[in-house]
Amino acid sequence: MYIMYTVLAGLAILPFFLYICFPYLIHDLQFIVRGIGCGVKMSKFKKKKTFYTILDCFLDKVKKHPDKPFIVFENSTYSYLDADKQSNKIARSLMEFSSLKEGDTVALYLGNEPMYVWLWLGLSKIGCKAALLNNSIRSKSLLHCFSCSGADVLISSTELKDAVEEVLPALQEQNISVFTLSEECNTVGIETLTDKISKASDKPLSPDLRSNVKLKSPAIYIYTSGTTGLPKAAVITQERVWMASFLQGLVGVTSDDVIYVCLPLFHSSAFLMGLTGAIERGITLILRRRFSASQFWEDCRKYNVTTIQYIGEIMRYLCNTPKKDNDKVHKVRIALGNGIRADTWSEFLHRFGDIQISECYGATESNIGFINYTGKIGAIGRENFLMKKATPYALIKYDTEREEPVRDSRGFCIKIPRGETGLLLGKITKRSPFIGYAKNHEQTEKKKLGDVFEKGDLYFNSGDLLKIDHEGFVYFQDRIGDTFRWKGENVATTEVTDILITVDCIEEANVYGVKVPGHEGRIGMAALILKDGLEFDGSDTYKCVKTSLPSYARPRFIRIQKSLALTGTFKQIKTKLAENGFNPSIIQDPLYILDENKGYIPMTQEMYNSISSGTIRL
Repeated sequence: MYIMYTVLAGLAILPFFLYICFPYLIHDLQFIVRGIGCGVKMSKFKKKKTFYTILDCFLDKVKKHPDKPFIVFENSTYSYLDADKQSNKIARSLMEFSSLKEGDTVALYLGNEPMYVWLWLGLSKIGCKAALLNNSIRSKSLLHCFSCSGADVLISSTELKDAVEEVLPALQEQNISVFTLSEECNTVGIETLTDKISKASDKPLSPDLRSNVKLKSPAIYIYTSGTTGLPKAAVITQERVWMASFLQGLVGVTSDDVIYVCLPLFHSSAFLMGLTGAIERGITLILRRRFSASQFWEDCRKYNVTTIQYIGEIMRYLCNTPKKDNDKVHKVRIALGNGIRADTWSEFLHRFGDIQISECYGATESNIGFINYTGKIGAIGRENFLMKKATPYALIKYDTEREEPVRDSRGFCIKIPRGETGLLLGKITKRSPFIGYAKNHEQTEKKKLGDVFEKGDLYFNSGDLLKIDHEGFVYFQDRIGDTFRWKGENVATTEVTDILITVDCIEEANVYGVKVPGHEGRIGMAALILKDGLEFDGSDTYKCVKTSLPSYARPRFIRIQKSLALTGTFKQIKTKLAENGFNPSIIQDPLYILDENKGYIPMTQEMYNSISSGTIRL
């Protein structure tokens, strides 16, 4: 009897013991079970006679619940069946008036609206790829992004007509078909599409139109600034679409949830984690044109939202809104995104309630990612054996001054111990491939690192410095190279430099990111050398960056120098400049700040103090 009581007592305290020794065991097991479930699904999809795509999943959801709301947008509700019919009409219109066929590419140049989703579905039904253009790019960047996708057709919203007309001559030289989503258009070379869609049949299309779509077939192109140069078109395969779509299920989103998406659909976050993830779950998606801090929670209450998407800046903006008595009155239970700072994270939970924040890490083109499925504040993910087996990775020693990995006497990279900061590499394997960028072999090869731990191995270079603690939690430390992140966007310094040096008064430019108190990421700043005999023209400089760069990439601060600091190999030195920041009391050089109404104006200590205290928000 004594032995039995001892055993029972032991069993009674076992859960407590396990919790003390393994506090995240339940979370780990739950994530592993969900991960295995996703793996089983992918295996089934691969075994089908014709590959089962996310479009096929959508069509199955149409059959399962045709009348269930799929997209809610500006007081209009569209069911799964509505979306199916609208995309059928679009597919038929494009086949008839643009001669599109399976394998062709169409560039979409518009903002968030249901038509964005219908267009993508329609293109998928005829086996075409969609290139998701950032609707804030213009002129040179627009032409570059369009061309590198190999698109045959450009479809744009009426709001972007002026931007399209600017590059229309170049498109016409390439015999590109250009459509605008309107009933009428007087511009020669731009055809209307809305009128054609309205007259088309909404009958289902034959699956034979997309019969050659396979697991590794490109599905969409999503643009990323990368580390150098103009934006690059990351190739997203059908397999990659599925893997990203599983993310909602991995963090606990169910078929009964409602997701709120206010991020731009041309981003992988909104398109893959949000839209295709919603299709995989079969849920309702509340779509907004753009983020509004003042309207965010009102929308969540109005539409009974249970899952939200974020980038770090969104969470900070929400925390900065005036406090209200009903801040915790909502049904949101899961927040899915990336880039939230630890202090904002804590403040958000304290103010808006017990919401499961699922912080994720991963670049659009990357073959490695992490998920913080435990809610550990500040961590971007958590290690577990299942993920490491499926997608092997390592953190290696990196020399930030030489800007290269540290190698041992044999020429191999050096793994770092837990608790230290290192460069993240993802092993390139059949199961975790790195596809790279469309029509950009050079940049694709630059992201690869060979002979890492043995001769012949190959890894994806993330360009990010991370740290993994002794509990297995992963923390973001910094970015390397010529890229910084602001407003949730990667800013390539070389692209900004190329624009600045076209200004008449500027001889040379060194662009970098500087930290701003209370803000995520780094904001743009440029150290300039002026041409002999010329003074800085703040108005002309602003006109140039406003015309050629999206708002997040425009340098907010300008520093005028007599000479630029260079390394022995003539590389621009950015580290010291970034450390100096934009404080007039530290910097003796002339400083300017961007005023959206006046251009670049002299920076004062009073302005700096107001920015530091939060009185002036950037």
